[in-house]
Amino acid sequence: MDVRGSGNEGSPVLRSQEAVRGGEGPEQAVPCRECLEQERLSDRRYRLQRVPGGRVALPVLEEKLSQLCLPPEVPCELVRIQLSRPERCEGRWALSPSATSVLQDPVPSRAARRRTPAQRLRDELRPLLGASWSEELERDVPHAWQRHGDLVLLSQDSFRAEPWERLGKDDPHRPCAAPVRPRCCPHSSYLPGCCAAGSALWETVASALGARRVARRGRVMPDGMRTPSVTLLLGQHGWVEHVDNGIRYTFDVTKCMFSPGNITEKLRVASLPCSGEVVVDLYAGIGYFTLPFLVHAGAAFVHACEWNSHAVEALHRTLLLNGVRDRCHIHAGDSRQLQLQDVADRVNLGLIPSSEQGWPVACRVLKKDTGGVLHIHHNVETPPVLLAEQGSAEAASPGGEAQHPAEDCEKEVLGARLRPEWQQWAEATATRIQGLLAELHGRPWRSSVLHIEAVKSYAPHVHHLVLDLECRPVLPL
Repeated sequence: MDVRGSGNEGSPVLRSQEAVRGGEGPEQAVPCRECLEQERLSDRRYRLQRVPGGRVALPVLEEKLSQLCLPPEVPCELVRIQLSRPERCEGRWALSPSATSVLQDPVPSRAARRRTPAQRLRDELRPLLGASWSEELERDVPHAWQRHGDLVLLSQDSFRAEPWERLGKDDPHRPCAAPVRPRCCPHSSYLPGCCAAGSALWETVASALGARRVARRGRVMPDGMRTPSVTLLLGQHGWVEHVDNGIRYTFDVTKCMFSPGNITEKLRVASLPCSGEVVVDLYAGIGYFTLPFLVHAGAAFVHACEWNSHAVEALHRTLLLNGVRDRCHIHAGDSRQLQLQDVADRVNLGLIPSSEQGWPVACRVLKKDTGGVLHIHHNVETPPVLLAEQGSAEAASPGGEAQHPAEDCEKEVLGARLRPEWQQWAEATATRIQGLLAELHGRPWRSSVLHIEAVKSYAPHVHHLVLDLECRPVLPL
C-alpha cells in the first residue's frame, strides 16, 4: 500500500494500494492475516481496514505479489485500490477532489508509528526498488546521519550500490526548482540557477527524514584546511544554520567542516572565567571556540585567526548572527605570520593532530608582564590498558571489558584516571613552552599544568587532549 505523492506537479497520477480483502468481519480475516504473516507477505506498516460491504482489507507488500498463493479454504480475494495522487494539506495526507468515497487512506500500524527514523527511511525506500530489494541494499542504507536545519548530511559510504547510484542520477528532463536565497545568509553571493536537480531516491530520503536538502560526505581533502568533499544531492545551496549551546553557527557544508565531536570542549570553553579578557584564537575555523568565548565565557575581545577563505566568510556571518561582530577581529591568513604581540590573557590552539607550529606565536601574543593561559590541543598516543593494570572498579565493568577514559571524557579531571602518557606529554609541553617564553623575553618564566581534558578518541589508542597551561613571568625579588 503506497500513498506517497509522485513529486511531479503535472497531470494527476494514480497510485495503487494492494490489499487482500477477507471475509465478513475482522474475525474471518484472522486466518488470512496469519497466512500472510507466515509467508512474510504482510505489510506491517499499515493496519487492517474495513472496506465497503462489511469486509476487511489486509495490506500486503506490493513487491511480493508474485509470491502470493493463498489456500482455497481462506475466503479472500486480491483487490487493487486506485488512489488519486494525494495532495499535501497542512502536514496531513488528504485525497484530491477527484477521489470517491470508496478510496481510503491507509492507517499506519502502531509499530509504524513507533518507527525510528532509520526504520522509516528503509520503509520508504523499499517500494522504489520493488522486487530487486535485497539485504545487501538494505545494508547500504545509513543508520545515522548529521542534521543541519533542513539539510541531512549522509556518510560517504551511503547508497553506493549500483541500483542506488542509478536511482540517484539526476533526470536531465526534470526542471530545476526556482532558486531560493539561503534564509540564514542574507549576504550570500549565491548565484541563481546553481542548484542540484532532484531525483526519486533523494526526494524519498528527504521526505522520510523530514528534510528538504540532502548531501553526502566524501573524504576530507589533504589541503591543510580540512576542506570537506561534500556532494549536494538535493537542494540549491549548501548553507545551513546549526544551533549549538545557544549559539547559531552558519556555514556551507560543501566548503567547511563542522565537528560535533568537540561539543564537550565547546561547553567547557563556554564555562571558563574569561570576563574582561582578551583572547587569541589561532585556529578559529567557523568559530567553534571563538563564539563560546564571546557569547558565554564573557571575553571582552577575541582575535580570530583563520586561513581558509570559506571559513572566514562563515565566521563573519556567524558573528553577525550572534550580535558579537564588534568584539572580534578576524585575521585572515596564516596564523604563523600574525603580527600581534603582548595582547592576550588567553590563547586557544585548537588544531589537531598537533598545534606545535603555533606555540611560538602563542608565546609572543601573551601579555609579557602578566602572562596568561594557553589551551593546547594535541593528539596523544595511548597504549592499550590491560585489566591487570586497572583498578578493581574498572575490572568489574559490565562484560569484563576495560573502561576507556575517552568514552567517559566529560568525567576526566586532573589526577582521576589520568593516563601516565597524558601526564608525560603535558609536562614535556610545559617545559618546552617555558623555554620558548624565557628565550623570547630574556627572563625566566614558570608554567603550571592546570588541567588535562580528554575531548574524544581520535583513532585506536589515540586521544584528542587539551592542556590548560598557566604561564607567568617570574618576578624579580
